[in-house]
Amino acid sequence: MLFEPQDTPRIFAVPIGVDFPRALAQGLQHRAHALPPEGLAQVEVILNTSRMMRRCRALFEEGPALLLPRMRLLTDLAHEASLQGLPPALPPLRRRLELSQLIAKLLDAQPDLAARSSLYDLSDSLAALIDEMQGEGVSTDVIRNLDISDMSGHWARAQSFIGIADDFIEGHDGAMDAEARQRQMVLNLIETWQDTPPQHPVILAGSTGSRGTTLLLMQAIARLPQGAVVLPGYDFEQPSPVWQHLHDALTSEDHPQYRFAKLIADLDMTPDMVRRWNTAEPASVPRNRLISLALRPAPVTDAWMSEGPDLTDLDRACADITLVEAPTPRAEALAIALRLRQAAEDGKTAALISPDRMLTRLVSVALDRWDILPDDSAGLPLQLTPPGRFLRHVAELFCRPLTADALLTLLKHPLTHDGTSPDAARGEHLRHTRDFELDLRRNGPPFPDANSFAAFGTKQDLTPGWTSWLAHNFANQQVQHPLHLSDWVALLRSRAEAIAAGSQITLPGASGTLWDKKAGQIAHEVFANLEAEAAYGGEMSARDFADLLSALLSQAEVRDRDTPYGSIMIWGTLEARVQGADLVILGGLNEGSWPEAAKPDPWLNRQLRHQAGLLLPERRIGLSAHDFQQAVAAPEVWLTRAARTDEADTVASRWLNRLTNLLKGLPDQGGKAALDAMKARGQTWLDWAEALEDPIELPAAHRPAPRPPLASRPRRLTITEIPRLIRDPYAIYAKHVLRLRKLNPLVQEPDALLRGTVVHEIFEDFIRDTLQDPGLLTTDHLIGTARTLLERDVPWPVARMLWLSRIERIAGDFILSEQARQSRGKPLKLEAKGEAQLAPLDFSIACRADRIDQDDRGFLHLYDYKTGIPPSESQQKKFEKQLLIEAAMAEEGAFQEIGPAEVASAAFIGLGSSLKEVPAPLQDQPPAKIWEELKTLIGAYFEQEQGYSSRRMVHRDDFAGDYDHLARFGEWDRSAMPSPEDLT
Repeated sequence: MLFEPQDTPRIFAVPIGVDFPRALAQGLQHRAHALPPEGLAQVEVILNTSRMMRRCRALFEEGPALLLPRMRLLTDLAHEASLQGLPPALPPLRRRLELSQLIAKLLDAQPDLAARSSLYDLSDSLAALIDEMQGEGVSTDVIRNLDISDMSGHWARAQSFIGIADDFIEGHDGAMDAEARQRQMVLNLIETWQDTPPQHPVILAGSTGSRGTTLLLMQAIARLPQGAVVLPGYDFEQPSPVWQHLHDALTSEDHPQYRFAKLIADLDMTPDMVRRWNTAEPASVPRNRLISLALRPAPVTDAWMSEGPDLTDLDRACADITLVEAPTPRAEALAIALRLRQAAEDGKTAALISPDRMLTRLVSVALDRWDILPDDSAGLPLQLTPPGRFLRHVAELFCRPLTADALLTLLKHPLTHDGTSPDAARGEHLRHTRDFELDLRRNGPPFPDANSFAAFGTKQDLTPGWTSWLAHNFANQQVQHPLHLSDWVALLRSRAEAIAAGSQITLPGASGTLWDKKAGQIAHEVFANLEAEAAYGGEMSARDFADLLSALLSQAEVRDRDTPYGSIMIWGTLEARVQGADLVILGGLNEGSWPEAAKPDPWLNRQLRHQAGLLLPERRIGLSAHDFQQAVAAPEVWLTRAARTDEADTVASRWLNRLTNLLKGLPDQGGKAALDAMKARGQTWLDWAEALEDPIELPAAHRPAPRPPLASRPRRLTITEIPRLIRDPYAIYAKHVLRLRKLNPLVQEPDALLRGTVVHEIFEDFIRDTLQDPGLLTTDHLIGTARTLLERDVPWPVARMLWLSRIERIAGDFILSEQARQSRGKPLKLEAKGEAQLAPLDFSIACRADRIDQDDRGFLHLYDYKTGIPPSESQQKKFEKQLLIEAAMAEEGAFQEIGPAEVASAAFIGLGSSLKEVPAPLQDQPPAKIWEELKTLIGAYFEQEQGYSSRRMVHRDDFAGDYDHLARFGEWDRSAMPSPEDLT
């Protein structure tokens, strides 16, 4: 026999800090040593995770050669359920889809219950609650009979939940949920064992009994003649009075040893009846005592006062603990990466344990600088892999009108127009995409459609079929009416595969490389599962379908790392329970990560859960506390946290707080000195991380004033560029000498430039109409013209309404002022082009006059429309000389169809929120004077000594120029003297 007979349940345990799988394997080999060779093969070992099973199997395979015990998982019991006549379990996705439909009806009936966007989160939480009820053996009748005094709001939500749960359960006569099926299987197994208990050894190992069904099985196995339960991370140092305080779930469930206390109490045992599984000792017994005392339940933390003075060897307990309190997550990640690099160099195994995935990604990025690729057990969420992102982008096409950025996001995706054969022509596709992007940036439209695709095709020599492929797969894809989930899935598959295959592969079912490699295969499995269960999804909107797809993709993970660095690992808390390492780093030790913040329960509050016998939110905290207690007992430990995130200061984990507070309170035993030493070790690594991040000192750039050869300087400018030449000559140099142009934004917005263009065209068309029919000089015609052009050129409804309202506000005043203007002179030219030579310089000045009127005496009147604030007279005299130069050009005969003529007046017409007319100071700045000043200004740049200084006379320091980054503005300020540089 493997175990000696006994009358009490048989519970073994492994101490905190001992490698549990290794201890389990060694204990089995030691106990089976006296048995015949086939004795160990008769032992049945039930483990809680597949990782635990793989690790145990690997340890047995290390030798010596043995017949292995029969290892199986807790979930394998479900496979035996079919043999007992239990119906098959409902697929989880089908349950989720059906619950989503029921919750959708509830939200339609009670819109104030929750936002529609939370539909799938609510269905997930409800499915989890139903699973929990079935796993804990709680029926809906128990919920109905809860004491809900002073809880009317909670009762209403619980009542709604009961109706949904009943509808769901009653709708599946003859079928069972997986959790209910598992519990029924365990109950049947226990009933069978009561009559005919197995005579071979049955061991359940590694579970803490946090679930009701598992706890029932553990109790039954512990009572078998040759049954045993082996607990991980049992605190043999915890005094008996502390165990007695762990009976009340409301006050103790967040303690790491609570689940063990409950199991022992349910079996009518005492803590001292739990025996050691083998002789393996933890790395540091003094440290285990310290941690055990630090984590005492809140009601008995007075034990710090009574037991604290008895703690000895605090220096040894803390000798291998390093405390890193970094200022930022980046500094924390870099310090961790440095330590992991040192471990790799020393040939040690090291593991970072953290629930904070952002921290683990930062560490991975930091390790990449040394070409260290850690073995990350969590992998990458499927939704963040190329196939996951691709499918989500395609689903978004159905939700809203196509925008330029959404289009190019898909066109540039690595899976678009991709294939293993040369016929896929991805290179040509990328070339066309680049040209199309430049065309969209220059010419729009902001919402591409089939016409814009066809128009681009007429300008370029494209691969045959490319534009029609664009039009078929991207244009007009928005679906504004609900469809059945089956139709959505079929539409998504067909559109995604067509986009992935590209324009040159037209074979049925072609999908490029969308479903290839590990991520593609997992995405295909998720998609195939969705196709199989889509019949149960009902009708939904495009937005709901996209949200459902994202939720499904987020639940799958991909581990597809190429040749990871085997000795450097990143674990979640679940993986850490079954692994061991020389160095363990507990990262992100802040509240919200250690422990993770409890998710809000929209169905039942904490008190109602306790009354119903359901699991409390503290259960997860207790499990996390047990993970912490286990990990901190490793041979060498790092405890790290960041004092601040990007948003706010952080709060240290409650367990780290307890540990540091306890050590501070034990100065006589050396606690404070040990804590200071822990911090000092951590600070050393933080200093190294800071030194690694120190930037290389580079000399600051000087304020540029390039002096290119005279032959390279511009020979033609427009009058709108003259103010820029005065204020920021470097911008003229960059544009005309270097020939650099600002790249227009991809996402077009209804900005000031577009408004100016549209408003100019509105008033140009309106004035032209009044010339043909003076009777159209009315407010109604102006507003009608504005409405027509805004509908044509401004595809943003809000901007259209806002701009139209502004025109309506000034329309009456404009008509009155326009009547006065036309009484002085009649419009002669609209949008008139002009150009004049600055003799004797080899230079011409060009312009486009918004409007030129001529009176009966032949004098000209110039008008310039401004949608912004018109420049004041003083600004016109110094900098904004656009209209004054235009008047000078008119008198010089720059407008060939008009010829030289005297300018009687010129004015800016402000078309902003109110009508404002600002005259040009022609009396103080006559055209002849302006012309000579312009010659002087331009002539100065025909001297080799004159450089193009950056930001020479900008009117505000916060002015952002298009070429400031090229001039490296910021490394110098306006007080810096320009540094001329002769260019060749």
